[in-house]
Amino acid sequence: MADIHTPIPSLKLNDGTSMPMLAYGTGTAWYKSGEESKIDQAVIDGVKMAIKLEYRHLDGAEMYKTEPELGIAIKEGGVPREKLYVVTKVDKKTDNIEGALRDSLKKLQLDYVDLYLIHSPFWAETDEQLQKSWADMEAVKALGLTKSIGVSNYLPNHLSTILKTAKVVPACNQIEFHPYLQRTQLLDFHKKHGIATTAFGPLSAVTKAAPGPVDDYVAGLAKKYAVSPGEISLRWCIDQDVVAITTSSKEQRLSDYLRAATFKLTPKEVGEINRLGEEKHYRGFWAKKFDDNDRT
Repeated sequence: MADIHTPIPSLKLNDGTSMPMLAYGTGTAWYKSGEESKIDQAVIDGVKMAIKLEYRHLDGAEMYKTEPELGIAIKEGGVPREKLYVVTKVDKKTDNIEGALRDSLKKLQLDYVDLYLIHSPFWAETDEQLQKSWADMEAVKALGLTKSIGVSNYLPNHLSTILKTAKVVPACNQIEFHPYLQRTQLLDFHKKHGIATTAFGPLSAVTKAAPGPVDDYVAGLAKKYAVSPGEISLRWCIDQDVVAITTSSKEQRLSDYLRAATFKLTPKEVGEINRLGEEKHYRGFWAKKFDDNDRT
């Protein structure tokens, strides 16, 4: 079990709220391909296990079709609502964001979420559509249905478009991020505008994209810090002020991931992972939207 004396660090967002830097996700492995109404007990059990292990940042989405399970797990998890950081995202219903969020809240059995995201920009055909959807996000924040608002899978051009008319700067952009997809231009844009980065697929370099040029170096660091290569990957994110979202149905693995809060990589070690990671390009999500060698 994780050391209860080493809590998960938090990242302060541009709106004054704070986000736990290690999150439990209900997408990828839990993504439901069938009917949303058919409850998957395994998802409920996975989220409850994460809550028991002291994960407090829980990441969901309309697209995953697992909001009902997430809601049940939160209700049965035994942790007060205010101690949880709950995220969900709008995907199909960008033409009615308030309605979409109210639907999500009903499934989640919650009065509000901590963070609401637009799942991607790729549905929009015009700049005006992106700008209107962001104005609608500002409206649901003003109604108190969400504490913070942000985006996911946005690129610098999409962010620039919404910032032209935004009254509220996005709190974060949730993107695929790992040593083989470092997205330096996008992260520089985030830093310039005070937008936090949250990472999905942070373990890709040691799972989906292995073998690769970072393997031996990460294995050496894992030995040095007495952790797994996956935990090095999570810490590599945290040490760059990037929030890492991961998932597992295995209690021991989830518990081990929490060890990412117990050590820090040196700047030299982070830099070496970055250098080695640049030798390979891998994109596991939304690949059809990008050219093969596009690293943005």
